[in-house]
Amino acid sequence: MIKRAADRGFRLGRCAWVAAVVLLWGFGCATRPPHETPLTPAFDSGRVARTEVGPEYDVLVAELASRGGDLQASREAYTRAVVKDPTSATLRFKSARLAAETEDFDAAVSEAEVGLALDPNDLDGRLFLGRLYRVTRNAVGLEAVLRDEAGEPINGAATLLLFQVYLEQGRLDESLALAEQLLIEEPDNLSAYMAAATAYERAGRVADAEATLRQALEAHPNRFVIYARLARIRRANGDRAGESEIYQEVLADYPGHYGTLVSLGEAQIALSDMEGAIQTYREIAELYPGDLQVLRRLSSLEFSAGYYEEAEARLRLALAQHPDHYEFAYSLGQVLRAMGRREDASEYLLMVPESHPLFVESRLQLALLLEESGQLEESLIEIERLRALRPHRSLDFHAASLRARTDDFEGGVALLQEMLEASPDDEEVLYQLGVLYGIEKNTEQALVYMQAVLDQNPENAQALNYIGYTWAEQGQNLDEAEQLIEQAVSLAPRDGYILDSLGWLYAQKARPLLQGKRRKEGLELLDRALEQLTLADELTGGDPVVSEHLGDVYLMLDEQAKALHFYGQAARQGPRVDEQPDLFRKLQRLRRVLGDGAGATPPPDTGRQ
Repeated sequence: MIKRAADRGFRLGRCAWVAAVVLLWGFGCATRPPHETPLTPAFDSGRVARTEVGPEYDVLVAELASRGGDLQASREAYTRAVVKDPTSATLRFKSARLAAETEDFDAAVSEAEVGLALDPNDLDGRLFLGRLYRVTRNAVGLEAVLRDEAGEPINGAATLLLFQVYLEQGRLDESLALAEQLLIEEPDNLSAYMAAATAYERAGRVADAEATLRQALEAHPNRFVIYARLARIRRANGDRAGESEIYQEVLADYPGHYGTLVSLGEAQIALSDMEGAIQTYREIAELYPGDLQVLRRLSSLEFSAGYYEEAEARLRLALAQHPDHYEFAYSLGQVLRAMGRREDASEYLLMVPESHPLFVESRLQLALLLEESGQLEESLIEIERLRALRPHRSLDFHAASLRARTDDFEGGVALLQEMLEASPDDEEVLYQLGVLYGIEKNTEQALVYMQAVLDQNPENAQALNYIGYTWAEQGQNLDEAEQLIEQAVSLAPRDGYILDSLGWLYAQKARPLLQGKRRKEGLELLDRALEQLTLADELTGGDPVVSEHLGDVYLMLDEQAKALHFYGQAARQGPRVDEQPDLFRKLQRLRRVLGDGAGATPPPDTGRQ
């Protein structure tokens, strides 16, 4: 074992220097008349040098100042101590550490170098100087202090420090060699396993990284940090299923562990395993009922998965327990809106105060509720209030649309034209103008604006879809429409409304083929239509136009019961009268044909026999 050299500045025993301080205090008291307040304290806080006492006094002053948070006074005191005893390695290193705390790294390096020259065998001092060299990017100095005369690291801590430096420099082979060397020398050192795993992972040797961590678990069973590292490696490599397996492994030994359960739930969400995530978060909520963040997350998951009743019950309970947490009121309003309970939803959305971050969103939800119930003027009033309170272009677009739908088409156009004047090439504004003219049934002008959008951005999926769907509705330019919609699908493959357009296009192309010799081609197109429309129904979460299209396709296939089901579904979803003027006529005709009780059966299988 290396023996540290004795320090001349501290050869006096502890009792001796404490006694010296006591004598100083005692002298001050003895010379003061009874009950007289001294003009200055007998023990100075450290700003004034006391040349008549040794360095130990300044060290005490420095420590007291440091504890009080006055690092500058502490540095000054250590400087005085060094002046009194310049050959004390301990004082030099103390002064260096304090200089580093105040980010005066030049002074820190200078003092530490002197300290190491005074005591070359101070391993802690060498490591500290090595860290300073790392900060100041002195690679030569770092190697010199961390390695012995034979070129070997002075100890395990030095090996890890060198490992970190080499890793930062991208010297993977050398960093890995150091980690493997440390594993041989110190097989119980957990940091060595972690270092080796890091080097393997950086080198792309993921299997070796995991194997090293498994060895670490054998040496250090049930260490959470190792499991966490395994999970991070799998997540970084896109193996979310493997990440979940790690969490399950931990939970087998530590059931109910909060952090692991939360991590498991998030991994399940990433895997689109919503049922698994809901079960995991329900377990967390049961174990930790006071965790509001978990309650919010769980209710959101239940809402997304369609468990409206469960989400409602959970949010009502949370709001009753925490009435000032208005995010629960907002979420409850969303759930009730999805359940079709508009009046109840409005009640909770109105609870969110103007000072709350969710106020604007809650009022927007309220405006949408009014719009869905046909109260367009009231919805416009809410939107205009929000525009005045917190202006945003999305609110401008919404206001323009509502103006057009409340017999103020010119007002809607004027609002958008004002925006266009400020930015003539704004493709979003051009698109909204096209939509507005579409609402006004001015199809020709709507298509002019949509083409202007494509002139600005040929890959605008919404404009491509709008033109393609418009032609499909008219039964015109169907081949060109198909090209436009397929291009839109390639740009936005998970947009349910664009997929609806593609399905409806196939149906329109099938119509003239169903009679005569091309019936087989027509049926093939209808199969493709059903495939796209079924996916569109899933992705949109249920849309009345999509449902009506499904009904139309089944009617073309002469599958009247299935057609009736989807027409009824469209009617229940709140159809848009301007887009679906014939829906109720088709629904009533099929009910007469199939009988009054038709359509009350469960949803049919959407696959054709």
